[in-house]
Amino acid sequence: MLTISQVSERTGLSPYTLRYYEKVGVLKEPKRKEGGARSYSESEVSFIQCLNGLKRLGMSLEEITEFFRDGCVMEKIQQGEDLAKLSPSLNKRTEILTKHLAELEAKKKELETIMALTREKLAMYDALAKGAAEEKNGSGARE
Repeated sequence: MLTISQVSERTGLSPYTLRYYEKVGVLKEPKRKEGGARSYSESEVSFIQCLNGLKRLGMSLEEITEFFRDGCVMEKIQQGEDLAKLSPSLNKRTEILTKHLAELEAKKKELETIMALTREKLAMYDALAKGAAEEKNGSGARE
């Protein structure tokens, strides 16, 4: 069993973030030691790492909560649960990820437009700066 500090080190999430995720229902409350300290199992750490991966992909906590509503599908598969029973959960996850991917594609398109505009501005300013330098050098040579 691992302490919250150890989980923090392994996942890159601060203890504050872990407690917050627990408070808002993204994480289930872990077992507690006699003194009240949180105690995490390896499977809980794996779940947190998976959750963190989805967060890094830009998913909201609401989407992540919905994504994991039925628990960890991979863990259920490893435990031998029938895939047919997991079909509704798999379909829901596919729906969530498809929606999220569409949002990312829209953001990518927006960023590509902004990057193209930035490149145009840079090219224009470079040309203006070269023109100013040539004008300065040219007028200095005439004097």
